[in-house]
Amino acid sequence: MESKPRWNRRKEARPAEIVGAALDVFAENGFAAARLDEVARRAGLAKGTLYRYFDTKEDLFRAVVQQALGAHLQAIEQGAAAFRGSLAEVVPMLLLRVASGLGDGRTPAILRVVLTESRAFPDLARIWHDEVVARMLALLTGLIAEAQARGEVRPGDPGLHAFSIVGPLIVGVLFREVFGREGPHAPDLGALVAQHAETVLHGLLVGPGTTT
Repeated sequence: MESKPRWNRRKEARPAEIVGAALDVFAENGFAAARLDEVARRAGLAKGTLYRYFDTKEDLFRAVVQQALGAHLQAIEQGAAAFRGSLAEVVPMLLLRVASGLGDGRTPAILRVVLTESRAFPDLARIWHDEVVARMLALLTGLIAEAQARGEVRPGDPGLHAFSIVGPLIVGVLFREVFGREGPHAPDLGALVAQHAETVLHGLLVGPGTTT
């Protein structure tokens, strides 16, 4: 028996199909060159149907960012909220989970779109900030502040400490996007964050005999 054509599927499935198609189109063509009729074609819909779900290309881009990393970040946030160990235990786990999400072939491409086109389209940077950066920094900043209150971490601005933790991972992702993933210097993200977590925690944590 032949399967029903895409356009006869449940209406509830259409937004996910549109966002999945848009993720491919944005990753391949960038934001400015992405055409909504191409997104609709790949989703198996008429262009007019797409506008029933997304008013603008910026709205569609936000949905793409939410789908690309939103669920992954939500799982990380929930895991961190339930975790009762030390900062030394949670930071390597968080970095590895973020690295696994950023290692996806299309997610770094979306970050590249933000970096290269946000001057012409400022909403792209705002969307990435609101949906990804602010959430990750808030999570880490909160964990560091709690660890400082327990006497585990040296004094200092917990927000700046958070930047020092995630910085090398972001640089690694950008390096792979700019110079390619197969070059001799392209970092393995998992190995990068594992080594960096050990190094940065050595500097942040209060050692035996150290006073805060």
